Amino acid sequence: MDRRTEIIEAARQSFTLFGYKATTMDQIAKLAKVGKGTIYTFFKNKDVLFEHIALQMVAEMKREVEAVIDHDLPFTKNAHHVLMKILEFREMHKLYAKLIEEEKSMNTPEVHTMMTKIEDALLSFLEERIEYAVSKGEMVANDTRLVAYLLLKAYLAVAVEWSDYHENELTEEQIIELFQGTIFRGLTP
Repeated sequence: MDRRTEIIEAARQSFTLFGYKATTMDQIAKLAKVGKGTIYTFFKNKDVLFEHIALQMVAEMKREVEAVIDHDLPFTKNAHHVLMKILEFREMHKLYAKLIEEEKSMNTPEVHTMMTKIEDALLSFLEERIEYAVSKGEMVANDTRLVAYLLLKAYLAVAVEWSDYHENELTEEQIIELFQGTIFRGLTP
């Protein structure tokens, strides 16, 4: 591994274990087994390094999400698979989970800014798919960005947050039925 890659991996490990706020450049240097000055030859500061790692995570998420798309299926069927994969990634990826936790518990401004960038990237990804579905006549949507937001937040609320306040967890089939019978029905011509 080259030094830059070692630094990135050490920083990813530190951000995952300790969060953004508790991670220091000294800590990253120790984990990477390099001098702190070496880090600054590749990254201007902790924020730039953090953004680099977060954007790598977004690219990884997009690859995983694109892998579940079946181009023979209509948008409404693919949308479910895509949104569930996003939620799965969100819950299973340790760095993403740590950032969510830090944003909720500490409201760190840098983490909030990065979470906004991550959400923007997800919304842009969904919006592109919605625009494509609209161009094929599979969907009707005047504001594709708002529809992307609605779908992302609604899936998050139903698939993740529902069980926080209700005793019964919803099955994937119940979620599909709910969205097919309500939101997707309103979006199809």
